[in-house]
Amino acid sequence: MYMRKLLSLLFLLLSWQAIAQQQGLLKESLSTKSKILGYDVKYSIYFPPDYAASNRRYPMLYLLHGYTDNETGWTQFGEAHLIADRLMQAGQIPPMLIVMPDAGVTWYINNVSGKEKYENFFVKEFIPHIDKLYRSRSSKEYRAVAGLSMGGYGTLILAMKHPELFAAAAPLSSAVFTDEDFQNMPDDNYNRIFANIFGQHPKGKERLSSHWNQNSILKLVETTPADTLKKVKYYIDCGDDDFLIKGNMALHAAMLDRHVPHEFRVRDGGHTWTYWRTALPEVLKFVGDTFHR
Repeated sequence: MYMRKLLSLLFLLLSWQAIAQQQGLLKESLSTKSKILGYDVKYSIYFPPDYAASNRRYPMLYLLHGYTDNETGWTQFGEAHLIADRLMQAGQIPPMLIVMPDAGVTWYINNVSGKEKYENFFVKEFIPHIDKLYRSRSSKEYRAVAGLSMGGYGTLILAMKHPELFAAAAPLSSAVFTDEDFQNMPDDNYNRIFANIFGQHPKGKERLSSHWNQNSILKLVETTPADTLKKVKYYIDCGDDDFLIKGNMALHAAMLDRHVPHEFRVRDGGHTWTYWRTALPEVLKFVGDTFHR
């Protein structure tokens, strides 16, 4: 009887160990100092299950949060680490590192005053910091960016302005605005969300400043050489009930006009975590397929 209990206990222990080995490791709210920003930036990172047991380098996904969220949003509400575990266990995606930085309400760009240069930080400090500290594959072919809402906007900004850094970009429910919608945005919304980024402008064409033109997704698609845009593979997804669907459809049309290959998905749903959790598996598969050479 004693031996039977001992063997059962040993079997359970080995089973738990096997399950643990199939799960990745999540570290939340780490921080890095930024000389460009003048303050510490927090980030979370997901390590694939075999990271600790291997010496190899891994492809990298930067996963960006939405407006007013932080570096924990994608794991707390999006369950990104659990979804990644499941897909890796099923062999549907390759093992990869997933980094989720905190961007506050910077929109992932340099603001008009030049006092907060998040885009510069991300490109010049953050990516090099991650590549130095962790065993990532540091070439463009193994680096991707994705995000939701404000993070979808940041995904497009980083990929279109810095195509030499990313192989794939997957914006979800991206905050893309036409010139018309941006200039006609209610003053309360503009002043609360965008005045610090693009400047204090009254309603109207004055909002369509040079800083806006430099950071308007639709303007970037229009003015960037098509061959440059084609250096990144795009996966665009937005719900049919999302208040941002108009801008996403305009983006789809603009990329069609420029003959820029991309995947475009409109599914049933709105601007919710339920929608983004169901979108993430396809994003990870798209990114994983891009990493395969």
